[in-house]
Amino acid sequence: MYTPETKALREWRHEVESVMSRHMDKKLDGAFEVRLEFYMPRPKSHFRTGKYSHIMKADAPIDHTSKPDLDNLVKLILDVITKSGYWKDDSQVVELSVCKNYADVFDAGCRIMTKVL
Repeated sequence: MYTPETKALREWRHEVESVMSRHMDKKLDGAFEVRLEFYMPRPKSHFRTGKYSHIMKADAPIDHTSKPDLDNLVKLILDVITKSGYWKDDSQVVELSVCKNYADVFDAGCRIMTKVL
């Protein structure tokens, strides 16, 4: 089941669409291996306060285990890639590797790597 997008995910979808616009209408054939690395921003509660607000707390979690769900993020990316015309259909993806982590301070986003097999 696909969960409706939040405002933040809609904005993020728009940003991914903008990046994918340079790959419009390639309509590549064949099977694809895809690697998606999602880097989520850390909430302020993971950091100390005052003059040490740039330092992460010792007990800040390592893994991003909250929403958005990983499967919804994957669906969003594969849909945007398909809509851009990069490939004919996301059914061409035969290998998929995905991870979701917290980002460093300025590195939130998604790294997309595709390989024609």
